Amino acid sequence: MNQEQAIQQKLTSIFPSYNSTIKKIEAISETEKLFRTLTGNLAKQKTGRLAVNGLSYRKNDFTTEPPVLVGEKGNVFPHWKIVLDFEMTWLKKRTKEVSVLDYGAVGDGKKDCTKAFKKALANGFRRVVIPPGKYIVRGIEIPSHTELIGSGVNQTFLILHKNAPKKTRLITNKQHLNGNHHIYIEGMSLDWNVTRLNNTEKTASGGTYSSGITLAQVNYAIIRNVKIINPGLHGIDVTATLYNYSGDGRRANRGSQYVWIDQIETSGFGDDGITTHHSDYIFISNSYAHHPSGRSHKKNYANSNGIEVDDGSQHVTLVNNHTAFCFGGVEIKAHETSSAASDIQIIGHLSEHDNRSYNFRHIGHHQEDDAYSKSAFGVRGTFLAACYPQLTELYTASTPRALVVSAYQKVAIRHFFAVTKLEDRSDKIALSIQYRAGEVAIKEIRLKNYEQATKPIRIAKGTGRVFADQSS
Repeated sequence: MNQEQAIQQKLTSIFPSYNSTIKKIEAISETEKLFRTLTGNLAKQKTGRLAVNGLSYRKNDFTTEPPVLVGEKGNVFPHWKIVLDFEMTWLKKRTKEVSVLDYGAVGDGKKDCTKAFKKALANGFRRVVIPPGKYIVRGIEIPSHTELIGSGVNQTFLILHKNAPKKTRLITNKQHLNGNHHIYIEGMSLDWNVTRLNNTEKTASGGTYSSGITLAQVNYAIIRNVKIINPGLHGIDVTATLYNYSGDGRRANRGSQYVWIDQIETSGFGDDGITTHHSDYIFISNSYAHHPSGRSHKKNYANSNGIEVDDGSQHVTLVNNHTAFCFGGVEIKAHETSSAASDIQIIGHLSEHDNRSYNFRHIGHHQEDDAYSKSAFGVRGTFLAACYPQLTELYTASTPRALVVSAYQKVAIRHFFAVTKLEDRSDKIALSIQYRAGEVAIKEIRLKNYEQATKPIRIAKGTGRVFADQSS
C-alpha cells in the first residue's frame, strides 16, 4: 500500500462516503453551494504607491477558483492542473536523458558529488537520472527545462555535505532573481544532515534558506515521491524570490506559479513541512508531514506546521494529506505585515495529534483593537478529520483545538470530525470561531468524547455571521 492509498483508507474509516466517487462529488458540490451563500466583509483597500524597487505590489486578485474536479477513479484535482500537465508533457519531449554517473558521481556516501551534478544538469534540457546510492552534495541548483529523477525514496539518497553552511538549500532552482520554469523532481530521499550542527543551535539562517527544496520564482514544476529528512527550515518551500512584509494588502513580486507537490513525506523540519509564500496555483496532494523538530524557533515557541499556506499565497488546493504531531496540522495564515493566504480548497485531510489541527488566522488583524484584514478570505473544506488534538512542547502556551478560525471571512466546511481523549473535563473546546472572523459556515460536524465539555463549539463575541451545525 502506497502513501496515497494509506491516507485514503484512514479517511474512509472516518468518512465512508470519501471512498465513493459519486458521493465525493456530491459532498464537494454541497460545500460549494454553502460557500456561495457567504458574502465576506473584507476591509476596503486603499490605493498606495508601489514599494521601493518593485519588490511588492497591491493585492488585486480577490477571486476564487471553481471547485475542484473529480476523476472517474475518485482522484481530485484543481481545474488549472490541465495547464500544468500540458507544460510538463512538453518538457518530457525536449529533454535528453543522462546519468549522473557519467559525470563522475559515485553513490558511496563519501565522495563529494556536487560538481558531477552541476555538469550533468548543465544548462537544462536534461533528464538527469540518479541510480541507487548515497550521494554527498553541497547543494544542487536546477536550471529550467530539467528533470531530476532518482530510483525511489528507498534507493536514491542525496545527503548534504558535513561542511555545508547552515543556509544551504539541498535542492533549489538556479535563478532566483530571474526565475526558472519547467522543473520536475521525482524519486529520492533528501537528508539535510542536521547532525552537522550542534544540538543546541537553531537550524535555520533566515529567509528562504536552510530548506530541503526551495522553489523561488518557478513556473511549472512537479515534485513527486520525495522523502525529506530533518530540513533546517522547511521540507519544501514554494515561494517568491524574497519574503515580503510591506503590509497587509500587498504581495511580493516574483512568486511561483503552477506547482504540484505529490506523495511527499517530510519529518524533523525546523519550521514547516510544506509551505507556500506569495505564490499562485499550488496543488499539494497525498503527502505526509510529521514530527517536526521546531529547531528554527525559540524553544517552546515553535509554530511548526505540517502544511502551511502562508503570506500572500492564492489559489491553493490540498487533497488527501496527513499531518501528525505538529503545532498546526494545516495552517492558513499571514504575518501582520503581509497579505493573508486566500482562496484555499481542502479536500480530505487527516490531522493526528497536532496541537491545532486546522488553524486559519491573520496575525495582528483579529482582536478588537486590530485593523480588519484586507486579504483573509476564501476557505473551502470537505472531509476534514481532527484526531486527538493535544498539548505540545513545540508551543507550550497553546491549548489544543480541532479548528480555529480568526480574522478570516467566507469559510465553508462540510463533513468535519473531531475526537479527543475520553476524560471528565468541562473546559475542552473543539471548534473556536473567534475575534474578527465572519461569514463562517460549518455543517455536518461530528464530535466524539466532547460530551462533558460545557461549550465544545465556541463562537466568541465580536465575530460576524457564523453557522455551526453539529450532527446528532
